[in-house]
Amino acid sequence: MSSSSDTDEIKARLNLETSRIRWHELQTYFARGQVVRVGKTLDLLDVAAELTTDNRVLFEQWLTSGEVGEVSPDIARAWYDRDAELWAVVVAPWVLVQDRSDPSVH
Repeated sequence: MSSSSDTDEIKARLNLETSRIRWHELQTYFARGQVVRVGKTLDLLDVAAELTTDNRVLFEQWLTSGEVGEVSPDIARAWYDRDAELWAVVVAPWVLVQDRSDPSVH
């Protein structure tokens, strides 16, 4: 288990690697099944840090609750149609994305 300072250091590094990207630019990664959707209720950096430290227990909880998961075809189509701008961070081989647009749109 990592210490709090280790997690803070990981999050600081990941924060520097986080950026906004258009969904159209992520199509290749989506086609490869490498895009992970992070729900709006979670902090993108927290999820990326937990993935980096291989916290399987917490990830299983998020997957079960639906807070983290694959991008469904319906979501992908909606993001494609509006060329959504998403927040993204890479934790190879995964690209974690979060839609922070209008909170009324799920």
